[in-house]
Amino acid sequence: MKKRILTQMGFLSLLILLMFPFQPALFAQKVDMDQFKSMKARSVGPAAMSGRITAIDAVDENPQIIYAGSASGGLWKSTSGGITWTPIFDEEKVHSIGAISIYQKNPNIIWVGTGEGNPRNSLNMGLGVYRSMDAGQTWQAMGLEKTKAIHRIIVHPDDPNTVYVGAIGSPWGEQEDRGLYKTTDGGKTWKKILYIDTKTGVGEMIMDPNNPNKIFVNMWEHRRYPWFFKSGGPSSGLHVTIDGGETWKKLDDKNGLPKGDLGRMGLAMSKANSQKVYALIESSKNALYVSEDGGSNFKLVNDKAEIGDRPFYYFEIHADPKNADRIYTLYSRVGISEDGGRSFTQMLSYEGVHPDHHAWYINPNDPKLMIDGNDGGLNITRDGGKTWYFAENIPVGQWYHVNVDNEVPYNIYGGLQDNGSWVGPAYVWRRDGIRNTYWQEIMFGDGFDVVPDPADSRYGYAMSQGGNVGRYDKETGHTRTVRPTHPDKDVFLRFNWNAAIAQDPHSNTTVYYGSQFLHKSSNRGETWEVISPDLTTNDPEKQKQQETGGLTFDVTGAENHTTIIAIAPSPVDPNVIWVGTDDGNVQVTKDGGKTWTNTAAKLTGLPKASWIPQIQASKYDAGEAWIIANNYRNNDFSAYAYRTKNYGTSYERIADDSKVWGYTLSIVQDPVEPNLVFLGTEYGLYVSFDNAKTWNQWRHGYPNAVSTYDMVIQEREADLVIGTFGRSIYVLDDIRPLREFAKNMGKTPTNKLTAISSPDAYQAEIHQPHGERFPADGKYAAENRDFGGRLSFILNDPGKEKLDSVVVSIFNEQGEQIRTIKRLPNQGVNRVSWNLDRKSSVETPSFGGGGGGQGGRSRGFYEASAGDALPGKYKIVFKYGEDTAETSIMVYSDPRIQPNLADLKAREEFIKQTEALTGEVMKATRQLDDAKKTIDKLLAYAKDVDNEEVKALVKLANETKKKVDSTREEFYGPTREGQGIVRNLYPSTMTRLYAPRSYANSSNSAPGPTEMRLLQQAKESAESAMKVWTDFFENDWKQFEEKAKATQIDIFKEIEKVEIK
Repeated sequence: MKKRILTQMGFLSLLILLMFPFQPALFAQKVDMDQFKSMKARSVGPAAMSGRITAIDAVDENPQIIYAGSASGGLWKSTSGGITWTPIFDEEKVHSIGAISIYQKNPNIIWVGTGEGNPRNSLNMGLGVYRSMDAGQTWQAMGLEKTKAIHRIIVHPDDPNTVYVGAIGSPWGEQEDRGLYKTTDGGKTWKKILYIDTKTGVGEMIMDPNNPNKIFVNMWEHRRYPWFFKSGGPSSGLHVTIDGGETWKKLDDKNGLPKGDLGRMGLAMSKANSQKVYALIESSKNALYVSEDGGSNFKLVNDKAEIGDRPFYYFEIHADPKNADRIYTLYSRVGISEDGGRSFTQMLSYEGVHPDHHAWYINPNDPKLMIDGNDGGLNITRDGGKTWYFAENIPVGQWYHVNVDNEVPYNIYGGLQDNGSWVGPAYVWRRDGIRNTYWQEIMFGDGFDVVPDPADSRYGYAMSQGGNVGRYDKETGHTRTVRPTHPDKDVFLRFNWNAAIAQDPHSNTTVYYGSQFLHKSSNRGETWEVISPDLTTNDPEKQKQQETGGLTFDVTGAENHTTIIAIAPSPVDPNVIWVGTDDGNVQVTKDGGKTWTNTAAKLTGLPKASWIPQIQASKYDAGEAWIIANNYRNNDFSAYAYRTKNYGTSYERIADDSKVWGYTLSIVQDPVEPNLVFLGTEYGLYVSFDNAKTWNQWRHGYPNAVSTYDMVIQEREADLVIGTFGRSIYVLDDIRPLREFAKNMGKTPTNKLTAISSPDAYQAEIHQPHGERFPADGKYAAENRDFGGRLSFILNDPGKEKLDSVVVSIFNEQGEQIRTIKRLPNQGVNRVSWNLDRKSSVETPSFGGGGGGQGGRSRGFYEASAGDALPGKYKIVFKYGEDTAETSIMVYSDPRIQPNLADLKAREEFIKQTEALTGEVMKATRQLDDAKKTIDKLLAYAKDVDNEEVKALVKLANETKKKVDSTREEFYGPTREGQGIVRNLYPSTMTRLYAPRSYANSSNSAPGPTEMRLLQQAKESAESAMKVWTDFFENDWKQFEEKAKATQIDIFKEIEKVEIK
């Protein structure tokens, strides 16, 4: 049979048939992405810093069931009182949750509003309201898609078809879809029952817990610009209805409310006394007002800072359902009042529980049970706030940037919204997954880009808001401030909230940083030079951040504008640097910063003043760059992405709304295969196999609509590392199969089987996890990479319904086949895990693992292992029917150990000796087993024979059978009867045979005196057992065989010779 060795991919014809060339406007899958279902992205967490929780509800009668909505990480459910959590909204089109409301009389009915209602600079938009009728298992979109953000939902307590939805709307522009909506038919139709104007939406809404027809609503006028925001205005106000929204009354200063422009409000009522109404009101003087007559008249009771400090972001108040005088105020901290708001004490400060609080649940039956949602996750108290439990297993971190180093295993770096900058492993050589404790914070504040030093990853640069940057030492925790300054003291440097930094790809000591100027340091931040003029528009109208906030100043740096937000030095030409700004400029220098060209005007179709948050300089051509642009901060949610091949003289638009879903955020081109490009949008991850001509959404192991903020490829291991803004970090391990696909895009397939090159593999020592050995259910552990070697192949046999097995054969450098793995394949990409071991030369109980992963016992084929294969290069041959394909894999020892190769070879030879000895002994014991089967066959035959000669033979057979058992005990030890834990006092021959292999395999050294002694003891034990075995077969068995044959019964096998050397 002639074998065909395949090295090119060959399964494109089927995929080409699945294209949609006549429907370019559809989000059509240009490629059958099911071909890659074996390549699932891993969520690697972390969850220790979690992320912003924006909405909480629980089943009042069974508060073990909790629902928690996040700013951009979807909806999560716990049925264990917060110990374990499951995402239940991953298949929907949006991940930003603004409101949750359970119909308490039938808690299977849940309403969710999308788009968070905390309009900071980095909020995410929604797509209307959803309903579940089965406790979150499935969801149905119920309309109001254009509302953008829904801050409150109230389900009528007695009628699940009557629902009130408060749309706060997009802060980025005016829209008609703001206001309060009501349905009385379960969402089939909606009626807008309260509307002011295009600038004003629902900032807060409460229902009288004793009268569902009475509702208070804060209508809030607010507007955000990229450089400024304004909370409050003449359209804001407090409105009340007593007839379920048929009519409304606006309360004003005649009712005791403050005069003038109003802003956001927090509202609360207690079931214990709903005549008492609390209103936390933003005005020229923020204050808490209380009504004692059901909201007809209010009185100011507290205007101190303890009531709250950032109304636009958090300004909530909650009343104890059993004590109307006990209220909680949510802001940067949490305050509690026992006297109706006249005074507050701090329940939660800046320690223990993350500050910045947005959501609060109080159980009406047990008000000591409260749940808090904040910028750092979810916390639960069951003793009225004395102690708190942090849910450490909700990975909804909002990562602005990700980066990697080149350690083995490599680390991932990045920064999160309000949760610092961190470093942690992409995978670990430990059991029980990637725990939160493996992550280390390296800088406090809002975290942004982190750049490890390519020469020594112990050091690097980390950032926090407003341009703060430090050079860290991750071993000691020391951070030195290296923020650039300007030589002219009168020049004010403008740094973006999320400033830009870049490592020079040609010099380990050189780093770039962006204000309105490009700064360069050639000595790791010790000194800086300005190498550009102001590269922004320098528009003074967009530089009034000190006035931002509206009724309440909020000058945090989040609105800093006309700044540099992207820097991309060319890996090809050290003189080429690209810069993007937050006001629409794309600047490029070809002479190291001496002269600059603004190419923004060439970006056809891009609105002026769009943000340029990411530029990727090509690794193939100095004149090529990939440009990400977005304009959602001007209420334009379209997708914009461009490429130039001539230094910006002209641009090609590579993504728009006909090709992808959601405005664009990130892009990366594969450094090996130029046709392979990844694109991140607000609603997911896309991949192109044809150099950005067409895009295909990636769903395998990845949430449907998560904001995909940043990406980087770890080049040594070919991993795509993805930083999401809402679901922490994902890793798509080993994208080599995608490279192969992209390389052959459009070619007609000729072969059924294609082998993919394998990443290097390490025979790592696998450690136990840090901390708890038995962590029970509440401890978070992200998915780890498989240990061992990853072997990938592509199968293209589309016409075959039932596929044959693929046989994977592994050969060492001497051409010896050391391992065979079989698996039933899928169409497309397949992955097999090899444990980096070699098969045993004899059938023997396993002591080191099987074929590994999907190729081992789990698929019905298993070879016993003889221990680790030697480090070196191995040939991998895949065989499917008549087709073969081959590749290779490099196997390395654990780099932390680096054992001597001669020692490893000596260990292997020693193990082969133990195998040879074991093989002979196993041959002997198999013949004992065969002898017993022969006796049982004879006894079955003679059971119904009434013959004296046969009866005598049966008696002899039973006696011989007992001697078989006693002989077998010479090898395995005596069989002990009885319940409980039983153990033989002295080791058996089989145990002694196992011991030298066990000792040898546990060491990376050459076998020493202990191993040699154990082998000698095993030989002596085997020789002793074989004497009994030989005596049995030469005497007892021979006598039995002769008697049986004398009765014309011949069912005997010839006895094989056994030699103990």
